[in-house]
Amino acid sequence: MRQQGPTLRDKPVYRLYDAGGKEIGYQDILDQCVRSEVILFGEIHENPLVHWLQLELTRDLYEIRKGHLMLGAEMLEADNQLIVDEYLAGLIEHEHLVKEAKVWENYDTDYRPLVDVAKEHGLRFIATNIPRRYASLVAREGMKALERLSGEAKRYIAPLPIALDLSTPGYRQAMEIGMAHGANLDAKNFVAAQAVKDATMAYFILKSRGPKHLFIHYNGDYHSKECGGICWYLKRYDPDVRVRTISSVSRDTPVFDDECKGLADIVLVTPAALERRSA
Repeated sequence: MRQQGPTLRDKPVYRLYDAGGKEIGYQDILDQCVRSEVILFGEIHENPLVHWLQLELTRDLYEIRKGHLMLGAEMLEADNQLIVDEYLAGLIEHEHLVKEAKVWENYDTDYRPLVDVAKEHGLRFIATNIPRRYASLVAREGMKALERLSGEAKRYIAPLPIALDLSTPGYRQAMEIGMAHGANLDAKNFVAAQAVKDATMAYFILKSRGPKHLFIHYNGDYHSKECGGICWYLKRYDPDVRVRTISSVSRDTPVFDDECKGLADIVLVTPAALERRSA
């Protein structure tokens, strides 16, 4: 008789853990998130399961918080807020949003469903990221270059000057990446370009959030893991804000390992095989 192979129970699609590695369930993260003021959902951009869980969590949080829920994302830039608002209000068609806003290539599959949750329920969706042309300016010339921008341009950036602490989580690794590029890139400017994104996202989260609202923000995991990046700036701008972080990682099998410790309040581990591969 042929030995029975592994069952679906033996191959879980994903697992959830707390910061210390204790396995938790979906209801646990829902309970934790609903008691927060800001949720930073750090994603793996090319993982469809992560995007599915973002959507499910958002829908369930709406059922609990109703109109006291706000959404926002790294994937939309602050100077496109008017376009997003017009789409949500039904003033423009979706095709105009796609053509006129600087949406990512995977917008239709991964981020439109979230924007449409906001549209369906009359929620605000905040375009939090700095316009990429200004982040590129910082990467070339450093933070000081932002001071040359017009007052109109500065409306789309966190208030200047923006603090930069190279010892914060994530930036140490970014410095190493920058230095590895040698003469092709100034390492500190490379980190500064990441920091100006994080500071701007944090600024618009806090500026937009109503006093009774829960704000769920979708961003690349790099921007919030270990409570660095956006989380660090949120706490700098408002030390009392209650932030809950979710970090997404992929492994050959979805188990918590030493590298997962302390990544976030909630660690989502998914199989690496689920990640979409670019051609």
